[in-house]
Amino acid sequence: MAWIELELLADRDAAPLIEAALENAGALAVTLDDGNDGLVDPVVNSAEPSWNPHQVLEPAPGETPLWRQLRITALFDDSPAGSMQAEAASQRLAAQCLAPPSLHRLEDQPWERIWLEGLKPQRFGERLWVCPRGQTVDRADAVVIDLDPGLAFGTGHHATTALCLEWLDRAPLAGSTLIDFGCGSGILAIAALKLGAARAIAVDHDPQALEATLENAQINAVGERLCVYEPEQLPRQVADLLVANILAGPLVALAPSLSQLTKQGGLIALSGILKHQAEMVSNAYRASFALEPPLERDDWVLIAGQRQPVA
Repeated sequence: MAWIELELLADRDAAPLIEAALENAGALAVTLDDGNDGLVDPVVNSAEPSWNPHQVLEPAPGETPLWRQLRITALFDDSPAGSMQAEAASQRLAAQCLAPPSLHRLEDQPWERIWLEGLKPQRFGERLWVCPRGQTVDRADAVVIDLDPGLAFGTGHHATTALCLEWLDRAPLAGSTLIDFGCGSGILAIAALKLGAARAIAVDHDPQALEATLENAQINAVGERLCVYEPEQLPRQVADLLVANILAGPLVALAPSLSQLTKQGGLIALSGILKHQAEMVSNAYRASFALEPPLERDDWVLIAGQRQPVA
């Protein structure tokens, strides 16, 4: 199978309208990446979480990095109708672009395997490893998550995910129930189950993320102990531990809900937080949790704490 690829360079402020226009024009997928090839530092949009399955973005689930200039790539069906759609979109959007749009035919390739060629097994904490399928970890004490990108990213290579995995490696998980709120690929829920949790509940707005989580859980032989829900479908319950690797804004807004999902004496870990946002997020949870000092990696932090008894 092949596609028609339309590539555009645009200012980040114009990107949402261009993306919507491409999807309305019949694009099968729209990808955003750095239009400066790394010459300009990315700006992280932390106002709202992004659950758009068409955006193929790393770093973390629910996290949308927007650079000052974006390269927007749209794929259309390699057919007469798809070619007409791509050409019409190219002409219609040219005036909003920083350079003339380009069109070319893109042959099919095993994209996931190509992406994985640069990945190696990676350790988090003392015993937890994330390993691309087809590779092995030669350590007797290794707890291994076999993970391909699949339908949702979240491999542990971003600092926020790494912080959560390291926290889980130290957490008292034996026999526990854990909620992974904003699960993305399901890597945190799967890690908890492999480290000894009895049950995990994965929550995400994106149906594709839930599908990827279930698939990854089956690959790791923990599917029978994992349930997935969209937030509005989540049953009323409490968990021994809760992890939420999303964004600072939603974490603040969700503080009452996430607090109620964590049992008294239970543990919480919050990530997807930039250093300068740590105090804001901490303030939203201090009434319900005894918080530990933030853990830092690069420009990101993880905030952990224990649920205090209700006064």
